[in-house]
Amino acid sequence: MPDETVDAPGRERSRKGLVNRRTLLGVVGLGAVATADVISAPLGLGSQGSRITGTLPWQDGMADLPTDSVQAGTSFLTAAELAFVSAAADRLIPPDPTGPGASEAGVPTFIDRQLAGPWGRGDHLYLGGPWPSGTPSQGYQSRLAPSEYYRAAIAGTEAHVKGKHGKGFTTLTAQQQDAVLSELEAGKVNLNGVDAREFFTMLLQNVKEGYFADPIYGGNRDMGGWKMIGFPGARYDYTDWISRHGEHVPYEPVGLLGRAAWRAGS
Repeated sequence: MPDETVDAPGRERSRKGLVNRRTLLGVVGLGAVATADVISAPLGLGSQGSRITGTLPWQDGMADLPTDSVQAGTSFLTAAELAFVSAAADRLIPPDPTGPGASEAGVPTFIDRQLAGPWGRGDHLYLGGPWPSGTPSQGYQSRLAPSEYYRAAIAGTEAHVKGKHGKGFTTLTAQQQDAVLSELEAGKVNLNGVDAREFFTMLLQNVKEGYFADPIYGGNRDMGGWKMIGFPGARYDYTDWISRHGEHVPYEPVGLLGRAAWRAGS
């Protein structure tokens, strides 16, 4: 999942570290090309480095091309689950004159792909027991992977809504949907073993991530989230703007795949 924005001092430290690493790599790279000879040396694990003479150790186009965010269907969520996520996301970020709503920005697609991927499978989470009630500072505390958590929580929420209103979440009025989400936020809904407050926190976080992530991940469609806040996107660098605090950067947003207009003829 995309990372939270760090504080300004943290960004400054990262920026300095990046410049130093780039400088170092540039010097080493130029030196290797100039000498056109890299001597093999033992690596200590039963293998040796390769001798490279008069060439670079890579070729153009070796990296995989990024996957375009435009694709049909879902990867994990069922149609009913997608409808729930879309309706809930649009109550958390509804459309208004300042920017698109969550669904219009592709947030449900972003969440679906995250649930189908390594994060949804819990690849980097400890899911073994025991499972006592933790504190927010202790991070994720569940035997369920996030994708399983979503599935169980959505089913539990729908059961709660149907028991209370006699119909599904997507058919409720906006005010009724807000009330259900408020109940989840307060932990007042029994989701049959899934923590309602934890689910609401996860859903809200994922909605925000999908709204502002690079469009390559399925959300932030047409870079609507970036346009709303004036973020110019994934440009080569912002060296000229590092010390110009508080100034508007007058550039149109660019994603990792560029802009749609650039690929219109491809």
